[in-house]
Amino acid sequence: MPLIASKYGKGRVRVMRLTRDGDHHTPRELTLTVLMKGGFDAAWTEGDNRACVATDSVKNICNVVAARNLSLDKELFVRAIAATFLDTYPQIASVEIEGRETRWLRHAFGGEPHGHTFTLDGNGTGYVRLVADRDGATLQSGLRGFTFMKTTQSGWVDFVDDQYRTLPDTTDRIAATAMDATWTWSRAPADYTDANARVLDRLIAVFGTTYSHGVQDSMYRMGEAALAEIPEIAEISFAMPNKHYIPINLAPFGEDNPGTVFLPTDEPHGQIEATIGRG
Repeated sequence: MPLIASKYGKGRVRVMRLTRDGDHHTPRELTLTVLMKGGFDAAWTEGDNRACVATDSVKNICNVVAARNLSLDKELFVRAIAATFLDTYPQIASVEIEGRETRWLRHAFGGEPHGHTFTLDGNGTGYVRLVADRDGATLQSGLRGFTFMKTTQSGWVDFVDDQYRTLPDTTDRIAATAMDATWTWSRAPADYTDANARVLDRLIAVFGTTYSHGVQDSMYRMGEAALAEIPEIAEISFAMPNKHYIPINLAPFGEDNPGTVFLPTDEPHGQIEATIGRG
């Protein structure tokens, strides 16, 4: 029976390129699918893999091209990946690359764009919850899945060092989360829309402009700031899963990685939750 069509490669190749110009950082994050067509039919019809490029190598090529092209727009970046495949492997007739961009918007404080604090484009959903009976009601507002990141000014050190630990201390890492936050009203503010916007402003300001010793540290201070800003809030609860950006080891390919190429991943993720109240 004839083999009508075939292609193969690697899906969900996630790569973050980060350019640093002093305190001004620019993140470029893509999730790629790279598929090859060419002289590979024998792998299907005869169990002969001699022409095949390992899909792990496909991932590695994407990372190496990323390290060598930190500032290219996504359109020129995928062209550079394709050129690497076509120049390296004569058995490849064509390469098909699709990329989904995670778009990070530079956040501004006081009208001034910040160097390393970003929010996700098309971000989050508003949340409201009411429990009412004949004696009264409890009203909560909040956000679900509001995603933000800073590319420096975050660390994680001095945690338990035992036989199960593999994670090294770091004083400079990317910190990102998709936050669920819920605040409980003790009384009505003058304007719910304005109050909710001020809560978010305070949360992002604390996260983005102060050094973080960990998500726990930032979360507590964010809650303190929201309660100080809005006296009508009784307490605020957070669930902030880590979105990890893991530096990719490019040494096997003769490339350095001075904090510029990362593997974005949120599975598995650290899950940090807390409620801060007025006491």
